Order: sequence, then structure tokens, then C-alpha cells
Amino acid sequence: MRIGIDARTILNPERGEAIGAGHYAYQLIRHLLEIDHKNEYVLFFDFRVREKDVKKFSRDNVKIKFYPFSDYKKYLPGAYSEILGTATLMKEKLDLLHTTSPLSRIPNTYRGKTVVTIYDLAVVKVPDVFPVLARTKARAMLGMAISRANKLIAVSASTKKDICETFKCSEDKVRVIYSGFDKRLSNKSITPRAEVLKRYGLSEEDRYLLFLGTIEPLKNITRLLEAFADFKKRFVTTGRNFNYKLVLAGKRGWLAAEYKRLAKDLGIEKEVIFTGYVVGDNLAPLFSQADFFVMPSLYEGFGTTVLEAFATGVPAILSNVSSIPEIAGDAARLVSPLDTKEIADAMFEFSQSEELKNSYREKGKKQVEKFNWEKTARETLELYKSLE
Repeated sequence: MRIGIDARTILNPERGEAIGAGHYAYQLIRHLLEIDHKNEYVLFFDFRVREKDVKKFSRDNVKIKFYPFSDYKKYLPGAYSEILGTATLMKEKLDLLHTTSPLSRIPNTYRGKTVVTIYDLAVVKVPDVFPVLARTKARAMLGMAISRANKLIAVSASTKKDICETFKCSEDKVRVIYSGFDKRLSNKSITPRAEVLKRYGLSEEDRYLLFLGTIEPLKNITRLLEAFADFKKRFVTTGRNFNYKLVLAGKRGWLAAEYKRLAKDLGIEKEVIFTGYVVGDNLAPLFSQADFFVMPSLYEGFGTTVLEAFATGVPAILSNVSSIPEIAGDAARLVSPLDTKEIADAMFEFSQSEELKNSYREKGKKQVEKFNWEKTARETLELYKSLE
């Protein structure tokens, strides 16, 4: 087979480092090329990516192709996508094209077989936490991708259920293939822990709760701050010393500026640390030193950060919605993301019991072993073959 993979989410100059869809595309391609030396692959990268950055994907059965660009794209987006996009794809005589993000639009005039990976339907299930324009555009693109694809990959059973219910899609069209966990993140050489902690205003003696993700309403940051304020109050009202911090690690998203003001209003601004985007080498030290991990998201399509917490031995408090119970199993304390008191209760329970935290640590280490990228690649390759 001649398989095309849209890899424009990797090394995307407009969207920064490979997170989310970019991470998925990178890991999937890397593992497909390790296990499959028979089929031919055409990898489509953004035209602005440097050739030296994609050399790592070079193989005898791989062709690197840069998606075309026109200086007139901003004036003629439809003509650009349809004419240049379709011509580029048709020229490669692909047996199938895998689009690793529904936001990377397949030209309407392209008639080849397609596979599309869908990560989540957050813009449909919790629309109020997105700007109106963004959610309208995302829903339209999701609808187009789902209707046009020959097969869909959902990264969780929860996501498959949402796809089928929302877009009236046949269940046979959607295959659940879990994303993997890159175990190299746990094993690779990392920056000294003390150096990393100092960078974010922490010491090795500090006790802190860690959140990792984009600082935005979808991640339920308002209730997380309110729960932490409640957690602090329980110590103060009983005359006990409160020595915890809440570390919010991640890039600034929509309405991020509001959260600093909220922390001040709640009287916890001295205990809350906003780190900004955390580079990969700094993640392991931040995780390993945390007292526990808290992620009360309103919706997750998969939840890679959950597996990162498990792999680094950090007990976790997570939402009981969407895909999270499916991915976490019994290895985390699950709470309602809409119940601030329940989130605070879980924080307090963890702060009072090392035995409880140790129990979740052991379960988490076992749970993360169920997810690996080689398995993801093999199941994806099976799906490709079903379209021959």
C-alpha cells in the first residue's frame, strides 16, 4: 500500500511545539516506521518546516513531501485548499490518506480513501467554555471530516460514543484505538530536580499539588482554585499550619488572565504558582516532586497527562467524566468536576493519608502499562489494511 499521513501538526511553526495532535502524529509515525518496512509512506509536512527537522523520518520506504503554499492563501483560501491541496495529494497516487487532526482539512475535491483521527468532541459537549467563533469553526470542521472519512479512529470509547451520538455516525465506521504512552519520558536523563524547581519558585522542601494542562475554562481552573481555597481554609480554621502550594503548569489559554485575579480574590495568590509552558525535560522533576496531581477537567478525549502522573508515581485526583474513568480505571480518586466541595474533600484526604496515596501510586504504575505506542501503531496498520 501507499499510505499518506498528514503530519502538518508536527513542528507546526504557527502552533508551537508538538502537543496534542502533534504529539499523536509524531509517535504514531515513529512507531509505524519501526514495525512496517513493507508499505510505502508519504509524509506531508508544513511547507515552513526545515528539511533538517524531518530527516529523523527518513527511511527507504518513506517520501517526505511539503504541503504547497501560495502567497495568495489569505486572499483565496478556498482556491488554495482545493486546487493545490487536491493536486498535491492526487500526484502521490495514495491508496489511503490518514489525517491526524480533523482541523487539517481534506480538500472537498479529493476522492481518495481517508482515515481521520478524532481526539474529542469538547466543543460539542461543553461548548460554553470555548469562544463562539472557535467552537463554530471547530464543529463545522469536525462534521466535514467525520462525514467524508471512510474510517474514523477514536482515541477512547467515550469519544466514539460522542461521535456516533452527535453526528449520527455508524458504529462500524469508528474504531477505538487508544493512544500510547511514551515510556522514554520516564527513563530519559532529565535536568536536575532542584534546578527545575528553583526555576518555578519552588524548593525540594515545598509540598505542592500539581495541575498540568492549558490554563483555560475547559480544564475547570475556576473550581480548582475554589477547591484549593477551601482546602486551605480547613487547615487555617483548625489552627494548623498550611504549607501547600498549587502549581498550575501549562501555557496560557482563553481567559487565563482571569485566574490570577481569582486567586487574589480567594486569598490564595501567595500559594498559587503559574509556571507557563513547561518544556519536556522539566516535566518529570515537576511530577516526581508533587505531593499529588489534580485534574478536574470538564472533558477529556484521552488524557495523556493522567498517564504521565501514573508513570512518575504521583497519586491523582481526576474528574469522573468523559474518557477519564476509562483511562484511569481504579488507579485514581475520581470526583465530580462540578462539585468544588468534593474536589476539596479529596485534596484533604490525600493530605492526611500517606497510605491512601501509596495505594494509588501502585495502581497507577500498573495502569500505565496498558498503553503503548507500538500497540497503537499495530492496530492502526490493521485498520489501514482493512481499506485495501
